[in-house]
Amino acid sequence: MSVPRLNRIIFTGAMLSLAAAASGCSSIDRLSQIGEKPRLTEIENPTTQPGYKPVQMPMPKPEQASYNANSLWRNGSRAFFKDQRAARIGDLLTVTVNITDKANLSNETQRSRTAKEDSGISDFIGSQTITQPLKVLPGKILTTDSTSSSDGKGSVNRQESLTTNVAAVVTQVLPNGNLVVEGKQEIRVNFEIRELIVAGIVRPEDIQSDNTIDSTKIAQARIAYGGRGQITDVQQPRYGQQVMDVLLPF
Repeated sequence: MSVPRLNRIIFTGAMLSLAAAASGCSSIDRLSQIGEKPRLTEIENPTTQPGYKPVQMPMPKPEQASYNANSLWRNGSRAFFKDQRAARIGDLLTVTVNITDKANLSNETQRSRTAKEDSGISDFIGSQTITQPLKVLPGKILTTDSTSSSDGKGSVNRQESLTTNVAAVVTQVLPNGNLVVEGKQEIRVNFEIRELIVAGIVRPEDIQSDNTIDSTKIAQARIAYGGRGQITDVQQPRYGQQVMDVLLPF
C-alpha cells in the first residue's frame, strides 16, 4: 500500500472518529428515544442559564422623585392610575410576532478580454547569410494568444411570513424603566416539536392596554422559529457529511 493512500485512509478514519465522538451523546439520546415522542424541555429560569448576562444599555441620568403636599401626583411617574400591564420582574406580557419579509434582487455582470502578442527576429547578426536561415533561426520565436470571458448572473426571490403570539416574562428592569423580556414556546405535533423564542427590550409605553406588544416595537429583538424531531432529522445531512463539507477544500 502506497504512503499517500495510507495517509488518506488514516485521515478519513480520524475524521469519522471525530464526528462519532462529537455526536456520541446525541446519538445515544436519539437511540434511547426510538419510538418515543420528543421530550419537551423543562421550564427554566433564563437568568440561571450558562452564558446569561444582564443587558447593559446607555442610560439617562436618574431623576429625583419629588412629592407635593396634598397631591396624588408624583414627579417622574409614568401614569396617574396604576394598570395591570407588565412592569416588574416576573410579570407576563404577550408578544405578537408578525414578520413579513419579501426580497427580489437580480444582478448580471458580463466581462470579456482578448489579447494577442507576437515576438520575432527577422535578421539576427547576419542570419540571412546562413544557409537555410529559417531552420536555424525562425522568423517568429514567440506567439501568444489569450481570450477570457465571464458571464455571471444572480437572483434572489424570497418571501417569508410568520404570525403568532407568545407569552414572555420580564427578566430585568433597566434603570430607565425599560423591560428586558424573554419568552419560549414549544408545541409538539405527533413526533415533531416546533419552538418559538422571543427576547429583547421593550418600553412600558409601547405595551397596549390588553398587555400585548407587537414584535416590531421590541429593541434588540431576537426571534427564532424552528423545530426538532423526525422530520427535522431527515432534512439534515448526516454528521459525517457535515464534517466533510467543512474540512474538504473542494
